[in-house]
Amino acid sequence: PGRTASEHEMNITTLGEPRFVSPQRRTVSDRARVTSRLVRDPDALPSEELLFELAGPRDRLFFDPAQTRAGIVTCGGLCPGLNNVIRSLFLELYHGYGVKDVLGFRDGYRGLDPVAGREPFALTPEFVHDIHKDGGTVLGTSRGPVDVGVAVDNLIRRGVNILFTVGGDGTQRGGNEFFREARRRGHPLAVVGVPKTIDNDVAFVSRTFGYLTAIEEAAKVLHCAHTEAHSVHNGIALVKLMGREAGFIAAGATVASQDVNFTLIPEAPLQLDGDEGLLAALKRRVVDRAHAVIAVAEGAGQDLLAASPGERDASGNIKLQDIGPFLRERIERYFKAEGIPVTLRYFDPSYLIRSVPADAEDSILCDFFARNAVHAAMAGKTGLVIGLLHDTFIHVPIDLLVIQKKRLELDGSVWRAVLAATGQKLAADPVGPSGPSALP
Repeated sequence: PGRTASEHEMNITTLGEPRFVSPQRRTVSDRARVTSRLVRDPDALPSEELLFELAGPRDRLFFDPAQTRAGIVTCGGLCPGLNNVIRSLFLELYHGYGVKDVLGFRDGYRGLDPVAGREPFALTPEFVHDIHKDGGTVLGTSRGPVDVGVAVDNLIRRGVNILFTVGGDGTQRGGNEFFREARRRGHPLAVVGVPKTIDNDVAFVSRTFGYLTAIEEAAKVLHCAHTEAHSVHNGIALVKLMGREAGFIAAGATVASQDVNFTLIPEAPLQLDGDEGLLAALKRRVVDRAHAVIAVAEGAGQDLLAASPGERDASGNIKLQDIGPFLRERIERYFKAEGIPVTLRYFDPSYLIRSVPADAEDSILCDFFARNAVHAAMAGKTGLVIGLLHDTFIHVPIDLLVIQKKRLELDGSVWRAVLAATGQKLAADPVGPSGPSALP
């Protein structure tokens, strides 16, 4: 009642009519919806509003737990919390629903190919007992796709009814293809994704697991970088952080540390030269305060580098050129030409940040992502990824998720917080105080 034509329900595909009574004591209705917009501005222009299924346990199951075999696969780069997700997926299946048969597929999608991959193994309560205390993934990971037909053959032969795919866009697209191919062959396969990216750039997910842990670790590095820069005359610390297409880690770490003077992100074009460029602003900072800290996301300033057009990695991502050494060389050359001696320290903590165990908040988030994925799969829902909006977990169709990306808004509150913390005013910055006196 009261629904307008601009509101669209994001209904999720189901394998069939649920027939089994759920062992869960509290359940949610399939009719419950979560709106994509938390606040409605009566003065704003009309825009589309999406209505997502509320995640959570259903009162009826499609799969009989005693006859169900599930599989888990982790793909792509490492991220804090992967082992937490594996553990919570297993424990909810095992204790929450009574599913005793859970396979761990090894080395990403490669493990779905019986020729190229290693043999999967059965997960047990003893095996997962302490895995959440370590970073990485006990299942192993890899980049790149697998032959869909070969993978589905393998899943059918092993009698897998549910597959949990923990990974990014490419992983979730692949999982959706598995479901479609299995359906074409008449095999009921529920594929449910848990979104994984340390960059926090997944649409309809307000915070991906591992992101806050990454910020915490990055802030520690920035503190050390500030110490290095501040301890010598005209010290400059340059810290490269993760963030291929989105600057959430660099921005979040900047606000958390309060030690950064310039933050460079992919969303904001990077101008080096001219009075409003980075080099001139950095000179003013060094002359006035005798030290500076720069945080740069790995995807920033790619237009300044000689890239190989169209070259992609195994996951299908465009290969980035290394902005860190490029900036280091340009800064050192600039100050030498200006006759100003500087000491520049370069930090690249990317692999350290992503390989640590999840912190407490991310551990809780991993648990909720995993348990909601199990609830969806046991109800026979498929072709979806668990999302998070307004602190509420939702079901997002994979087809919708893979065509949208979340980016840092230059007129949004996060970037404004960065500008307030740094005091930077570069050519690409829409707001911010000017002059070195505003800098810490």
